[in-house]
Amino acid sequence: MLLCRAAPPLVRPPAPLLGEHALLAPAGTDWSVLVPEGTPWLHGGEPVERVVSGWATALAVAATWPVLALWWDGERAGFVLAAGFRRTVGYTWLADGTPAGEDEAMRTFADRLGLDPVLDVQDLEPLTAPDPDAHGPARLVGLVAVLARTGLALPPGVGPGEDTDRLRSAALAQGAEQLEGGGLRDAVRAELDIVEDGPLGPYLRGPRARALAAAQLAAGVPLLLWALRRRSGAWATAGTVLVAHGALGLAYDRLRAD
Repeated sequence: MLLCRAAPPLVRPPAPLLGEHALLAPAGTDWSVLVPEGTPWLHGGEPVERVVSGWATALAVAATWPVLALWWDGERAGFVLAAGFRRTVGYTWLADGTPAGEDEAMRTFADRLGLDPVLDVQDLEPLTAPDPDAHGPARLVGLVAVLARTGLALPPGVGPGEDTDRLRSAALAQGAEQLEGGGLRDAVRAELDIVEDGPLGPYLRGPRARALAAAQLAAGVPLLLWALRRRSGAWATAGTVLVAHGALGLAYDRLRAD
């Protein structure tokens, strides 16, 4: 499952990037949980950690908030944290709870989530030490307990160690929203929506974007004609760039409006 440090309304637009049907539910203050339907690892496909890592990375690159993927199978359990374009960080435990990761990864994890560098890190350290009474999923439960201080609160029945069917049933029982899986076109559209909702949005689409594109064309066309008459390569390049940017800006605004 995927834990997103954002409320459901912010998680919903990029969810098609998963390419899977998924359930979306609130998971505390400014946290959401996504339970994808896909189970390729059960049918000889990619390992579960590789699949969920790809999901987390796709969401994190398209958004401004981090995504934490929790995974487990019959042999191991672990997590992968993705945040923007930064390299993912993760940790793995064997099924019996034996640590199989690097301590530095846990500290990096705490830093990227903005956890307390003293108190929270102290509570994370036991997860990297041997414990004969802790199996793999129990380690993830301990991780979730530390994150509860940031406002994370998983819905009842939605937690590490359960199989996909039980996770989905529990999420539905708590009123989770069903999201349809999208294809490549839907994924691209979702990512464009995210970019347009950001600070660059007014310059990509809308009245301000059209005015900027028109101004670029108005300046670029005469400059290009003048440069061609004077046979000035540098000014011709500048004119070409302005014309190209203006034309692309108008075309983009028109296509997105359709």
